[in-house]
Amino acid sequence: MVRSSPPAAARVAAAVIAVAAALLGGCASSPDGRPSTDGPEARPPPGLAQVPDAVPRVEPLRVGGPNKPYRINGRSYTPMTDDLPLQEEGLASWYGRKFHGQRTSNGEVYDMYAMTAAHKTMPLPSYARVRNPANGREIVVRINDRGPFADGRVIDLSYTAALKLGVLAGVAPVQVQRITFDEIRSGRWQQPRDETVAIAPGRKPPLVLDDALPGDRAPAGFWLQVGAFRQFEGAQQLQRQLLATPQAGVDSIAVFEEAGLFRVQAGPYATRADAQQAAERVRRHTGRSPLLVDRSAP
Repeated sequence: MVRSSPPAAARVAAAVIAVAAALLGGCASSPDGRPSTDGPEARPPPGLAQVPDAVPRVEPLRVGGPNKPYRINGRSYTPMTDDLPLQEEGLASWYGRKFHGQRTSNGEVYDMYAMTAAHKTMPLPSYARVRNPANGREIVVRINDRGPFADGRVIDLSYTAALKLGVLAGVAPVQVQRITFDEIRSGRWQQPRDETVAIAPGRKPPLVLDDALPGDRAPAGFWLQVGAFRQFEGAQQLQRQLLATPQAGVDSIAVFEEAGLFRVQAGPYATRADAQQAAERVRRHTGRSPLLVDRSAP
């Protein structure tokens, strides 16, 4: 039986419905199907702080493929293709749910809960040690992606890597060192390294935030509220004052916008006891009495 074509009016109505559905779908995600905003998932898995670092192994480097020259945002980049050391100092950021499950530059599936990272020019794959000079923490990650492409940023960490390094609250200064094949074969990568990439004496590394974060985007844990301001500039000034007081021993300091105020909070801390100990250090060295904020509840 031959089916006749639908009337013109019906075809037009169907087209309108299809366009409307596409537009509504675009409100929740980008054209490639990713979430329209980045950040953590609503309920990250428990125990991420105990995820082990990446274990370096010798993986062949190939010319071309993910290591061929490329151009992003009007800038050209030429990735390394030899097993050479690389040391950098700059800002670290992290990327999460918007890219979770998508393909990385070397074709793997990005897992925001694995110990991985993105770098603009390290050969893929590579392994790197990343150190947070503000708290002394170090991690080892596997480089399997390209980025970040914002000025001043040298590495884009996975969610778990950022959590372990203590930089989930914003964009923070780090030191990055690529682990070479020779260091992997000899086992030297497991030994402490000289801090050849050092912060200049007397220069305090500021924690840089693109903007105040909404309170509901704060990573789970216990936070210490050190101050609250009606103007963002006041919050930023206190943030930098605290970071210029290393004796206070805070890992990171964020500014959250809640209930019409910009709240300066240090954290997150895994337990209430950790937060209380940190509060005592802040009180002793700054004269301020922090308010403990419990963001661990679902």
